[in-house]
Amino acid sequence: MPTVGASMGTYYYKGAIEKQKTGSSNLGRDEFLKILVTQLSNQDPTQPLQDKEFIAQMATFTSVEQLTNMAEEMRTLRQSIGFSSSLIGKTISWTQTNSTGEKETHSGVVDSIKIKDGKQYAVVGDKQAPLDQIAEIKN
Repeated sequence: MPTVGASMGTYYYKGAIEKQKTGSSNLGRDEFLKILVTQLSNQDPTQPLQDKEFIAQMATFTSVEQLTNMAEEMRTLRQSIGFSSSLIGKTISWTQTNSTGEKETHSGVVDSIKIKDGKQYAVVGDKQAPLDQIAEIKN
């Protein structure tokens, strides 16, 4: 589990160096919040965090939160109805697990797109293929 450290007034994310070595150096909202909490709990009581500094850090946290939300919206946008509607009339193939737990491969021409419980499906005859399970698309 990632931890936050403090050294000579500097607060840091201990896993940052290891993550950079493996290719991921993103600090998310959870890590930022941990740093902020560590900073507040280790501050010198004779020199508490100034109002301006605290407001700046909270603004940064808000920015991190908004960027996280935007990333999620972009992920949703990639699966938007605009993309999926272009599948209508094309032949797709997908794999689904049947009721006995066996994987079955299906294919057919997409008749329509259906949205159910926030998830999009390509309707092929009487079957519904989740868009994230489509393995092949042909004209």
